[in-house]
Amino acid sequence: MDTFLAPIEHPKTLIMKLVYYFTRKQFGKVLAPLKVHTVRLPAAFGMFYGKVSKLDKKLTLPAETVLLVRQQVARLNICLFCMDIARYEVIQASMDSAKFDALPAYSTSPLFTPAEKAMLDYVTELTQHKKVHPDTFSRMAMFYNERQICEVVWLVASEHVYNITNIGLNIHSDMLCDLSRKHS
Repeated sequence: MDTFLAPIEHPKTLIMKLVYYFTRKQFGKVLAPLKVHTVRLPAAFGMFYGKVSKLDKKLTLPAETVLLVRQQVARLNICLFCMDIARYEVIQASMDSAKFDALPAYSTSPLFTPAEKAMLDYVTELTQHKKVHPDTFSRMAMFYNERQICEVVWLVASEHVYNITNIGLNIHSDMLCDLSRKHS
């Protein structure tokens, strides 16, 4: 399905030409969000996305937890691009993809710890309802400290920015990975 705005294949600014070059070098192609969204905005917006990535590196949560949160939010919002890029990151980090495949059934899957289930309940409730029941928060707080809880909230909020940007412009998977069986 086509994006709502036509992708811009040849950017005008030197900065975007460089971004396209390095993205093509890393992924073998220029990613759709760059060609549809970022290229149309002042460079500061693209730098914001880079800043989000740098901020994620300052989190104390394990990398797998970070990706689980992002993948769960993207899955619930049905952001196919974000699901694709998260799967790509899982593969690049040599993480076990079985846990990510089991996300739709995390609450009953033996692959998830009680802490992860409590955290994913929180993430799911926040994403679906834009609020969280105190009991859900209390269950998560049994396993995570205050900083980690704030990091989970950051991940949910920042993932929503990515998801809504892509959904709003009808940007789908860039086919970095096979998502056909991964987004139930």
